Amino acid sequence: MAKVHIVTDSTADIPKSLQEEYEITVVPLKVHFGEETFEDGVDLHSDQFYGKLRTAEKIPTTSQPTPYQFETEYRRIAEENEGCEIISLHLSSKLSGTFQSAYIASQTLGDEIPVSVIDTKRASYAIGIIVVEISQLAKNGATKEECLARLDELLQDTTVFFMVDTLEYLEKNGRIGKASAVLGSLLKIKPILSLNDDGEVFPFEKVRGQKKAVSRILQEFDQRYGNELINVGISHADSQSEAEQMMAKMTEQFNVKETVITNIGPVVGTHVGPGTIAIIVTKVK
Repeated sequence: MAKVHIVTDSTADIPKSLQEEYEITVVPLKVHFGEETFEDGVDLHSDQFYGKLRTAEKIPTTSQPTPYQFETEYRRIAEENEGCEIISLHLSSKLSGTFQSAYIASQTLGDEIPVSVIDTKRASYAIGIIVVEISQLAKNGATKEECLARLDELLQDTTVFFMVDTLEYLEKNGRIGKASAVLGSLLKIKPILSLNDDGEVFPFEKVRGQKKAVSRILQEFDQRYGNELINVGISHADSQSEAEQMMAKMTEQFNVKETVITNIGPVVGTHVGPGTIAIIVTKVK
């Protein structure tokens, strides 16, 4: 039986320990501070990034991997794991060209190396929580068909809500209009954001103040999952304490099997800014 190998990109924000445990290949995106270029999670990590971000004169820019980078990784995996099959899961194609680069690489390889490239239509650990579960299956000997079947279920039933500390970064990166950002700041509005079925950021609901936002998110999770067994992931942008408090609320209120708290990396952090908290839930099969 062919071994299944999982590939993703650095925007999945998967903790290094889990990457190593489940042999997940992570292809980095890039962050550009002026003339300086860094690889996300390779030579620029979250703790360094947020320090640089706060003192930078201009918000950095980001760029996707090239098709050649993906092709190189796919070939390396195939050489090291003869007869393997590859599933490659990536950041929403509405937010980045990363999926397109991976897809071009897979088409270049054709039948030589079988690669299934998936647009998760998600970002940060909303990708990561899915990648980790599929990687667990692969490590335990699941076939490619079994992995893809479970992947389809997870893509249908993974919920993410996130709150940003300031709308400045979303506005400057073109995710919301300037007028909305100014109004939100003046009224202390905390939009609860999510990703729609197409993988685009949208305001799920607007509330005033952090406490009301948290309460509304918990209410929504309760309506969707009730007492069902769930896994919970929380990713945060330089807000460890707030992430831990949120996880405590989740484990107290819900029937939780596994939990992961992780950092929002430099690429996603460029677009959402420090202080962002994302809460991700998947239903346990």
